[in-house]
This record gives sequence, structure tokens and C-alpha cells, in this order.
Amino acid sequence: MKLGFAFSSFSWSQDQGLLGDTFRLIVERVERAGFFSLWIPDHFFQIDPTADPQRNEMLEGWSALAFAAGCTNRVKLGTLVTGVTHRHPGVLLKAATTLDVLSHGRTYFGIGAAWSEAEHRGLGIPFPGQKERFERLEETLQIAQHMWSGKTEPFQGKYYHLEHPLNSPQAVQQPHPPILVGGSGEQKTLRLVAQYADACNFLSTFGTREHRLHKLAVLREHCERLKRPYEQIEKTVTTVLHITRMGARER
Repeated sequence: MKLGFAFSSFSWSQDQGLLGDTFRLIVERVERAGFFSLWIPDHFFQIDPTADPQRNEMLEGWSALAFAAGCTNRVKLGTLVTGVTHRHPGVLLKAATTLDVLSHGRTYFGIGAAWSEAEHRGLGIPFPGQKERFERLEETLQIAQHMWSGKTEPFQGKYYHLEHPLNSPQAVQQPHPPILVGGSGEQKTLRLVAQYADACNFLSTFGTREHRLHKLAVLREHCERLKRPYEQIEKTVTTVLHITRMGARER
């Protein structure tokens, strides 16, 4: 089992001038403690339900990961997860590739169908219906495979049209940075995991252990149908651990 550290809130001090220094300190300590990976939420507004409703500090995900890459040497870096509607796929793939190059191959490409309508409306980002968001997610995963394979031929999809998807320099990790798809929808999300992803992510707060085991069984069925080895996919779960002074952990 590998342990990763995921940020959910950046509301640490009344003095926002200290936010960068505090973030750096936490990132450095995460690596020093031996965590395998470090994850940033790709949100624009505060989403932590336990946070002070008057506080709304939220760092932009990919910029924060770039900063974290400069503070570390070993820990893996990823978004948990990028909303597919937040950025054009070509620009998003360029950002992920750049992080992989500058971090010497430490990037996870975490992506999902997006869900926060308030963020989209607040910042003027179009928020299509769920069906379209999942269709855009699949096209983005296809574009990722296209660009990370080194192809520069045009990509013509239903929503995205890339005339010359040049991606230079290419990612350090080959054939590409691991693709992680977040979510547990049985018909769409888990099928996309089986078809395109290297890893999946579930929330421990969503359902019971038996519920998550059922989701994994559904993922296995999708893999069998697509003739994809189920064992190739890394399974991850996001949970909360409270570590006491005695070292005991409580959910």
C-alpha cells in the first residue's frame, strides 16, 4: 500500500501573505515524511465542507503543482482531479506535459467530468449537462493518447478540433504520465477507467466498504469486456486519517 497526501483547504492563516510559505513548508514535510504522492484539488472556490464559510482560499491546481515540483525531488504530483471543462484539452495536456518534464517524470494526470456548477457560473466557464461533460471527458482522454503518442495529425471530435496537436517536448514518463480518472459511476466513469486510464480514485465517504468493493467488481467487468487486464489499473481511495500523538489513527 502507498500513502499519498491530498490538500483540501488552504485556509491556514488570516495573513494571506503567509500562504505561499506555509504551502512550501507542508510540501517539503510531505516529501520528508516519505509520502508516495501529493495531490492538489483542481477547484477555483473553496469546496471543503468543514472550512469556515467566510474563507475561500483556493490555489489554482496546476500552478500549485508546478510550485510544489520546485520544492521537492521525489514525491509524485497530481490533481485530484482536474475538471474536464476547466481548460481546453490541448492546453491542459501541454500543462501536464510541462510539469512532467520539469519534475523529471513525477506527474499523474488526474481528470474527471467536473461537478461544481457554482465555480463555472462564478468564473464564466460554460457548464454543459452531464451527458456532454462525459462525452468531453472521453474526447479529452482520446486527445491525451493522441498527443502523448507523438501524433501531430489533426484530431476531429464532436467537441474539440485540433488542427496540429504538437506536443514538444514530450513527457518524460513513457508511454505517458499515468492517467487517473476520478469517480465511481458504473456505466460511464468506470468504463472510461477500463478503456483509457492507468488508475482510478474513489471517495471513502461515498458509500460503505462493500459499496466500493461492488464498484471494483463493476470495473473488473468493464475490463473483461474490453479485454483489458484488471490488474493493470491502480486502485486508489481518498479518505481522512486523524493521527494522534500516540500514533493511533481514527477515521
